[in-house]
Amino acid sequence: MRILYFSRDYTTHDRRFLVKLAESSHEVWFLRLENDGILYEERPLPERIHQVNWRGGQQPNNTLETWLHLIPDFESVLDRIRPDLVHAGPVQSCGFMTALAGFRPFLVMSWGSDILVDGDRDEMWRWITRYTIKHSDMLLCDCQAVRLKVQQFVPYSYERIVQLPWGIDLHQFSLGVDSLRLRSRMGWENSFVILSTRSWEQIYGIDILLDAFRRAYAQNSGLRLMLLGDGSLAPRVQRFIADHGLTDVVYRPGMVSHEQLPGYFRAADLYLSCTYSDGTSISLLEAMATGLPVVVTDGPANWEWVLPGVNGWLAPVGDCEAFAQALLQASGMKQIERARISQQNRQVAEERANWGVNFAKLLAAYDQIEAEYVH
Repeated sequence: MRILYFSRDYTTHDRRFLVKLAESSHEVWFLRLENDGILYEERPLPERIHQVNWRGGQQPNNTLETWLHLIPDFESVLDRIRPDLVHAGPVQSCGFMTALAGFRPFLVMSWGSDILVDGDRDEMWRWITRYTIKHSDMLLCDCQAVRLKVQQFVPYSYERIVQLPWGIDLHQFSLGVDSLRLRSRMGWENSFVILSTRSWEQIYGIDILLDAFRRAYAQNSGLRLMLLGDGSLAPRVQRFIADHGLTDVVYRPGMVSHEQLPGYFRAADLYLSCTYSDGTSISLLEAMATGLPVVVTDGPANWEWVLPGVNGWLAPVGDCEAFAQALLQASGMKQIERARISQQNRQVAEERANWGVNFAKLLAAYDQIEAEYVH
């Protein structure tokens, strides 16, 4: 089939899909809605993936007004490429544009927060969400929480929903030693190192994370934080660290290449995410695959992966003190408990987070669409 993969930007998550699509028998075009100026993914497009040149994809296009203005250009792209299928998401941007263009067949891909958070912003966003879902032929999601929330917008046949964790490369993210020698370079050999890899944006709770670390550090001066990434809240992050005297105990390497990322996980003792909303988090799966215990937000998507007291800790959304107490509990665990959790999380990742295995479900959905609509 000729497939148009239409996404908001070019991120590591997009590349994960495009790499597997390049290995398939399908002919695939990548259409990028915007470039917001942040380098999410520095690697080029995989071979065999065709880049679509159009008026979009060159600058930030992050408002409903800009999406509507781009509809005629999007329709021109459809006329030029003549795809057999459009695979588009998030729901309210790329998905909505595809629905407005009236293209069928159309597989809409939820990115988690588009359904769990954005769909309830206001009545306009609820209408856009309902309209897009109604005009799609299949829906792709990564967790049961999204699958159930979709039904609050539109009664949608479960047979038309493809649910699969986006998964990871289990060979790349695996148990191992600190090959980058990060701990020794920082003088943190005897410290308890906490790792965060989420973007510095409001939805990911970076403010909660920093305050939780501050509180925990006040009770355990052996704690250290590796704060990867960047984002629009960078000035606030930097100011908080300076104002609270945390400069020497928070390491900020910036955006880290995908190739180096496993080394940071292996250098850490714990993974921390305080996000306000999540689907199946790729960074959580990466942490589990590298054997890390985890402290994450108490929410439906994380319930599918984390059992408190078994392989990690859950804290209520936005509760700085609860996250701090979880960090203190985690830092106080004995080595034998740390080893048990490490093996358990690796096993869970092997059983349920193998991207090669999970992606086959999407290819099967493509085959179903081809049988129903293309021929």
